[in-house]
Amino acid sequence: MAFTIMNSIGKDNPKSVIATTILAFSVSSILTGLVFFVMGVCGLGSLIGFFPRHILIGCIGGVGYFLLQTGMEVSARLPGSLEYNLPTIQKLFHLDTFPLWMIPLLLAIGLLVLKRFVRSNFLVGGYFIAVAAVFYIVILSARISMGALRHNGWVFDAPSSNNPWYHFYSLYDLSAVNWTAFGETIPAMFALTFFGVLHVPINVPALGISTGEDNLNVDRELMAHGVTNALSGFVGSIQNYLVYTNSLLFIASGGSSRLAGLMLAAATAGIMVIGPVIIGYIPIMVVGALIFLLGIELLQEALVDTWGKLTRLEYLTVVIIVVTMGAWDFVVGIFVGIILACVNFVVQTSRKSAIRAKFSGQTSGSTVRRPPIQQQFLREAGQQTLIIKLGGYLFFGTIVNVENTMRGLIEEEAFDRRPIRFIILDFSRVYGLDFSAAEAFTRINRVLRKRNVQIAISGLDVEGDVGKSLHNVGLFESESSVPIFEDLNSALEFCENNYLKVFYSRQEALSTPTPTEPTANSELLQIPASVPVPPGPKHPTLADNVVSSPRRQYLQRVATSTIQAHETEMMASPAWSAMRQPLPLLLQTFQGLSTENEDFWFPACAYFSRESYPAGTVLYHEGDPPRAFYLLESGMLRAGYDLPQGRYFELIVAGRPCGELPFFSDTRRTATVKAERDCVAWCLTGVQWKALQDKEPRIARELLTVSLKLTTERMDSITSYVLTMAA
Repeated sequence: MAFTIMNSIGKDNPKSVIATTILAFSVSSILTGLVFFVMGVCGLGSLIGFFPRHILIGCIGGVGYFLLQTGMEVSARLPGSLEYNLPTIQKLFHLDTFPLWMIPLLLAIGLLVLKRFVRSNFLVGGYFIAVAAVFYIVILSARISMGALRHNGWVFDAPSSNNPWYHFYSLYDLSAVNWTAFGETIPAMFALTFFGVLHVPINVPALGISTGEDNLNVDRELMAHGVTNALSGFVGSIQNYLVYTNSLLFIASGGSSRLAGLMLAAATAGIMVIGPVIIGYIPIMVVGALIFLLGIELLQEALVDTWGKLTRLEYLTVVIIVVTMGAWDFVVGIFVGIILACVNFVVQTSRKSAIRAKFSGQTSGSTVRRPPIQQQFLREAGQQTLIIKLGGYLFFGTIVNVENTMRGLIEEEAFDRRPIRFIILDFSRVYGLDFSAAEAFTRINRVLRKRNVQIAISGLDVEGDVGKSLHNVGLFESESSVPIFEDLNSALEFCENNYLKVFYSRQEALSTPTPTEPTANSELLQIPASVPVPPGPKHPTLADNVVSSPRRQYLQRVATSTIQAHETEMMASPAWSAMRQPLPLLLQTFQGLSTENEDFWFPACAYFSRESYPAGTVLYHEGDPPRAFYLLESGMLRAGYDLPQGRYFELIVAGRPCGELPFFSDTRRTATVKAERDCVAWCLTGVQWKALQDKEPRIARELLTVSLKLTTERMDSITSYVLTMAA
């Protein structure tokens, strides 16, 4: 700013140069104060939370490195900055220079050693006062003049001016200000403000780390800096902000109270009145030792105390910041630290897979209550379904592992060993993704479609940020054929329904179709439709264009073996169809769960009553007392569970029971059940159950046993699903 004004006005008008310069300094302080205060009021100090702690530690080490350089420059009386070249090294080790910096360095090391044994707030101040006293005792004893000491670099030169402290204000002369030159300094004012903005939010938390103070408020500090800078500008002074090293030394010397701050302010005011003449009597070794002490302590805090506490990459970042700040510039070191922090974040995040868990459809199924023959088939067929649960924020660093994993599934060897038909991507734990990740899913979908592998997405809010990102890259276009489901349960049901179509087609091929009237058995073979899902593309159906497809051959083999395993039971179905309900329904529902025949169960039919429920009818609500046990003859029921941990539902198809556990245990209903379609059910009421227990105790005991087995099947299915969701 000063050189800009001088070049604009010229050296031949010093009065105007001085008046314009000091006015520019004052206005710069006021501008800085205004910016600081606004930042504090707006709560922008919290942005420092984006700075990783090891970056702040690197800044502390950078300040320490800078102080070591400064200590060398001050002690050795170097004419410029410390340069790493041969002439500078020769200068430092010259006989008349070597003692100037070596003695302060040894004094600093000696104080560090002493601090390990003496714990006192007066140690640092007393030590340097003692050093100064010993220095002057030696000098007076040797009868060395002050002029010789100043000439040889042992004492600071005395200022030549004898003007009083208030002479400064006589230099203010608005009539002499060159306003054009003043305007040219405005960009530099903002640059100075930016420099201060960089320092304060970093120095304050760094000082908090060094002093162990966790209750710091950066917003409050910014407002305080704003007020002090504005006051400083109005009284004609320059910018001011917390100086990390000075504050650390002051606090380490016991200056952690307001009284200590007021005493320091009073002492500073006294020195201002006395004038700069006191500088001419300060031994350079005292100042040099103090600078060396602070530099060594800060480097120790950054490089020694963090060894083993930081990861290798974090520690390397600290070292790079320290070297950059010392060799180049403080601000450059901060920017290098920010860049390294971003790189470190990408590397560390990329190492952690975005795939939270992987499950096979063989172990994870939907909560639809299906007949045993269907359940057995689906457990085997589920090997061709893979559930991949994703989590976190998906970006270019983490999506690579997801893409490689999915590509690996369709490589020749892996695909021959385990041919995949469906891949369900669960997005319920994904809270964001970038453009690279969104595009990767479209690319993955194209690759998988060439292998006739169907992607299904669950747990996705189409109207949310993640859904919109995927929609913007065309993943939900009709040609992509990617179905979207509200939850994982619906996606699993979609896959299972497609598998059952192969099962039924295989069953028809193995049997001679004969026209029969609708029975419970024919209803049992219906496939439940998927529950409503958010808007998306039309759901595709299972298809393998190649007749000899390994996946289709596998499904046909599984269907054949399942049908043959249940051949005896299936052969009994035509005989049951001639019986009067609800006996066929009882026999079909209890297949595999009871060894009793139709003669045993026939007396129980008198205790069941037939009820019809139109679609939308609520059979009972959660918390209701149990009034009946239901066997569904036709239609479909939906059981919804609303728990503190979340919601889920079950679909109950024809031929399955409903409400058995609360009914037989006499506990409150745990779900709300309503008719998804028009339903016909056979009901066993509480009164009829008591009558059955009294008159047919053997049947009642067997019914209780069967109900416990049914409950066990349900619990296994629900537990598997819940654990899958929780992964």
